[in-house]
Parts: sequence; structure tokens; C-alpha cells
Amino acid sequence: MTIPSFPAAQVEQLARCLAQAKSHSQLTDLFAELGMDAPGPSQGAKWLRIREALAARQKRDGVGNNVGTFVQTVLSPVNFVKASEGYYERLRAEVNLILAFCGLHVDEAGKLCPVPLARTLDEAARRASELRAKLVQRAVHPEVLSFCRPELLDGNYFHAVLEASKSVADKVRNKTGLPCDGAELFQRAFGGKAPLLAINTLTTDTEKSEQAGFANLLVGLFGTFRNPTAHAPKVHWPMSEQDALDLLSLVSYVHRRLDGAVSTNPTLVGT
Repeated sequence: MTIPSFPAAQVEQLARCLAQAKSHSQLTDLFAELGMDAPGPSQGAKWLRIREALAARQKRDGVGNNVGTFVQTVLSPVNFVKASEGYYERLRAEVNLILAFCGLHVDEAGKLCPVPLARTLDEAARRASELRAKLVQRAVHPEVLSFCRPELLDGNYFHAVLEASKSVADKVRNKTGLPCDGAELFQRAFGGKAPLLAINTLTTDTEKSEQAGFANLLVGLFGTFRNPTAHAPKVHWPMSEQDALDLLSLVSYVHRRLDGAVSTNPTLVGT
């Protein structure tokens, strides 16, 4: 993919945003790795060093590919394994709001991909702010708030719903080590007489019924929301704000129960 040269204003905004993720010494090493000049003293402003390095390389190349490579390298998820919870997603969201005006987006794997070009600063940003505020009022689980991002709300609430539902399966897989998805994953994790995870002590009929109901809830969540959104074209799956609020609140409840779920097998990973 050939990336057209980034406008100077976007290069500067990207530099200001990404400067928080690297130290001066790390920037020097990164510039060398990517074949960029390392301008400015190490005690100067980091964002200025980034801006000058990116602008010079882009001018030399005549395209923006190496600016894109720099963004991808900084935002590689492996660089954030020890970062505070939610930091990577907040930084990626900030970068994606800038990139939206160039028709680009950094996905969850840290890779650049094309998206529809944004023309305004963005109905999506307003939607994200309003949705987040309403979810904060509901005291939803912190992991749910990470899906209130402009790039997920550029049309309606479709992608926020889709990504939120994926997060449930990701957490179950992390706690169990199971490689499967959907109904199979949830039934193996919570169903049957010997579940891998338990949301209570499973000592009474009531608790066993609650466990079975939770497994069915997870299956229903995927069947109702995740599976249709994963397979239906976006235009055929309108998602209102009220639907999104209700679903994300349900996902919040599920995350809280998963946080408290305990392994029935102490050798399981993630528990």
C-alpha cells in the first residue's frame, strides 16, 4: 500500500501524540532502526524531534509510508505489555482520530489499514464522548469504556458493540486457555457438571442453576449480538444509542462476573 504524504499539520499532531510513548534514548534507537535522521539534542522536546525526523524522511521519499511505519512501530502492542490498564487503547484512539483525516486507522494488532476518510472533526468524537459519559453514569466496568472510541462510532454503534462482545470471549480464553469461540467456548468454560470456571461455590442447587444461567447468558449474548454483527454487512445492522447502552451495560455485568470467576483447575492459565 502506497501512503500519500501526510500534511504537515497531521505529522505534527502525530508527533505530539506519539512522543508520550517513547523516551529520548528510545527515539534515537528507533530513528536509527528505521533509517531516519535523529534531529535535535536528546534534551529537547521529543515531539519536535519526531516531527523533524518524519518530515525529513517523507520529503526524501515523496510518500508517507515511512511515517506509517514509524506509527506502527511505536504502537506495536508488545511495547505496552507493562503499561497501565487502558493506556494503549487511549493512545491508539488518539492516533486514530488524527489518522482518520488521512483515511487510515491502526487496528488492534498495531497495523495500519485504510478506512473511509473523515471530513469533519467528527460526529464520531461527539458520539464517543456522549456514550462514554452515559456509561460512566451507569458505573460500567472499566474495560467497557475502552470501546467508546471515535473510530468505532464513525457510522453508528455497530463496531463498539462488535468489539465489546469480542472482549468477553477474549477474557474467557485468557482465563481458561481454551482456543475455541462462541457457544463452544462458553459451554466448555461454564457448562456441564465439571466447568472450568465457576462464578460461585457450586454447592447448592441454586448456585448450580445460576452457573448454568450464566453460561446460557454468554451464549445468548454472542448469538444475539456478536454473531450477527460479525457476519452481516454494517448497513444491514443498524445499532441505536439505546441498544448500545443496554448491550454495553450487559457486557459490563459479564466482565464483573468474569473478574470474580475462579478456576476449578489450579493449573489453568490466567486464573
